[in-house]
Amino acid sequence: MSSPPRLFISYSWSTSEHEQWVIDLATELVNSGVDVVLDKWDLREGHDSIAFMEKMVTDPSISKVILVCDQVYASKADGRAGGVGTETQIISAEVYAKQSQDKFVAVIAEKNDAGKPYLPTYYKSRIYVDLSESDRYAENFEKLLRWIFDKPLYLKPEIGKPPSFIIEPDAPALGTSALAKRVIEGVKADKGYTRGALDEYLSLFSEHLERFRISSDEGEMDDRIVKSIEDFTPSRNELIQIVTALAQYTDPQAYVPRVHRFFESILPYLSRPPHVNRWSETDFDNFKFIAHEMFLYVIAVLLRGEHIESATYLLSQSYYVPGNSDYGKNATVSFTAFREYMKSLDIRNQRLKSNRLSIRADLLEQRSKTSGVQFRHVMQSDFVCFLRADLTHIDSYDRWWPETLLYATRHYGPFELFARSTSKTYLSRTLSLLGVPNLDLLKEKLDEYASDRKNLPRWQFESFNPSALVGFDQLGTKV
Repeated sequence: MSSPPRLFISYSWSTSEHEQWVIDLATELVNSGVDVVLDKWDLREGHDSIAFMEKMVTDPSISKVILVCDQVYASKADGRAGGVGTETQIISAEVYAKQSQDKFVAVIAEKNDAGKPYLPTYYKSRIYVDLSESDRYAENFEKLLRWIFDKPLYLKPEIGKPPSFIIEPDAPALGTSALAKRVIEGVKADKGYTRGALDEYLSLFSEHLERFRISSDEGEMDDRIVKSIEDFTPSRNELIQIVTALAQYTDPQAYVPRVHRFFESILPYLSRPPHVNRWSETDFDNFKFIAHEMFLYVIAVLLRGEHIESATYLLSQSYYVPGNSDYGKNATVSFTAFREYMKSLDIRNQRLKSNRLSIRADLLEQRSKTSGVQFRHVMQSDFVCFLRADLTHIDSYDRWWPETLLYATRHYGPFELFARSTSKTYLSRTLSLLGVPNLDLLKEKLDEYASDRKNLPRWQFESFNPSALVGFDQLGTKV
């Protein structure tokens, strides 16, 4: 068992109450496994007080020093008065001389009338631990302990592997970056060419998506699909930036029909092209993921910007699929067409023995960290798509499987959209988004989920609680 850290306490004998405060702090540290060196305990009659003070620097067993700062301590330190002044000369020289300065920390015991901590001048640019406020004492005492034991709350993660689109020069690209820049500049400056530039960008995006079609190269198919998804990341982020600019600088209602047509244009990528006669079920899985992820993010960005009517348009309009009617299928489909099953990821889970509940959910969660959109907004988008499909589609096969809600067990309380729907005005917009005219129909569906959990998507034993994510009891309770 390793020996406990040794810590020296420097403080001022300001008042008897302050001295007792320091003793209580020292006692609490000792009880927490710290070997505290304190004059009250370790300095006896006949001892050399200067040598005792120098011990904090010269004794190699003392790894940490705390400076308990109150008004008197700061004043004596700056005036080099008394024992504190002597200690200040020792400490300040040590602090300024060392490049590694994690041996000393100020602990705030008192603040001035303006709420500013009393600190010696030589220490004012440094981070301190504030124990002067009782309501945050426990939280900040933990910070102090973590500093003493060199166990910070936040650790820098290990450096990972660069994504393939960075290290592989042959990674496919859409070639749309110049057009994207022009669209964003036009949106921000309200230029007349913006709509035309957006049309040009979306058309080129759709056309060049063909560059991401997976060939029948050697290697595991699921590896090539995951790599293709990773290679697509810059293009995904480019689209997110454009939609974000539209949501931030314009009323996107004028542009949403163009976005709708864009999503129509990528639907053919999700199935066999007309010229292909031999194919496998997994050949188009990268496009299935890409289309699904892009649709989730567009809805997420619109809802984040409270452009509920624009999101409603994309969820309510049908999508035309050229050639579908030739095979006895409907010529139009609902938005649920953008979430199709990916067999390749189940194969990957089994091949790698990953034992994950959903590789797809994991990918969506991990990839959100480089998107500029918080994952909670992506989950909210997924949940809205799920509810909208269940509330408006009669066909039980026409459902939206909310992949990201596997992570909803970490989300407490309603999503932001529903939390804001306590307002009756806001609620009417939310109900329109969900495709229902009143709360009764929503309650009926939520009761259905509660009475028969089999109606909910599940990942083995994991599921989510729609009523909690909606916060139904609070909907429409305010003006």
